[in-house]
Amino acid sequence: MDKVSDTAHLKLNNLKRILGEMDDVVVAFSGGVDSTFLLWVAEKTLGNRVFAVTGKSGSVASGQIEEAIQFAKEIRVHHIVIDTEELQDPQYAQNPINRCYFCKKELFTKLEFFAKERDIKLIIEGSNLDDMSDYRPGMKAVAEYNVRSPLKEAKLTKSEIRELSKEAGLPTWNKPGSPCLSSRIPYGMSVSIEKLSMIDRSEAYLRSLGFKELRVRHHGNIARIEILPKDFMKLLNRDTAMGVTKTLQSFGFQFVTLDLIGFRSGSLNESIVK
Repeated sequence: MDKVSDTAHLKLNNLKRILGEMDDVVVAFSGGVDSTFLLWVAEKTLGNRVFAVTGKSGSVASGQIEEAIQFAKEIRVHHIVIDTEELQDPQYAQNPINRCYFCKKELFTKLEFFAKERDIKLIIEGSNLDDMSDYRPGMKAVAEYNVRSPLKEAKLTKSEIRELSKEAGLPTWNKPGSPCLSSRIPYGMSVSIEKLSMIDRSEAYLRSLGFKELRVRHHGNIARIEILPKDFMKLLNRDTAMGVTKTLQSFGFQFVTLDLIGFRSGSLNESIVK
């Protein structure tokens, strides 16, 4: 195992200090790399004063909820799964460039209700320092609901979180990023449960073939597959290509394409003029 940098350990100690000054907390727990690490450190620091809450909706990839449930069970933290209804919000369904704001607003509204029922005054979430340099409209909701971001406060980067997660033996240390399924639909094209199901089934199928870093972008009747360039030849094997095409067509796509630039997280943000 690679040696974790002294800087990362100093930031971890700072994170523990920040969390140690808190009372009971509700952790917005998606099961991803960042929120898993945050929940683990929070439990180590605050013990049974930590409550993990996971939002479940059609925009969440299959299997992600089950992974979150399993991890919370393993570290014996209080955990519940709640239904979020962002898809019922017309402002979200219209898929504007600030779509994530409406999703986070729905989530934090539900978390705030959960916290108030239990007289818990603080909600925390897993944004890290690197998120400040990306397009993150959901951060507006973080500010509006007075949600704190301890990883960012401790100035922890994504790579440091992965390093520390690996050292701690957390199963998510090398987990690929998994933003909500709606992020696969270009801004301005409506979000629906049918489209999300097509994306989810397509990505699950490609993962079953051994592809790990991937996205299936939904462009109407076209599926645009993003995978790592090193995996191109594997996908372009004739039998594999035919199998992928037929399977994705059975999910509702008419045409299946490969993006020749390859996988990159947030590629649909490339069209946004900042």
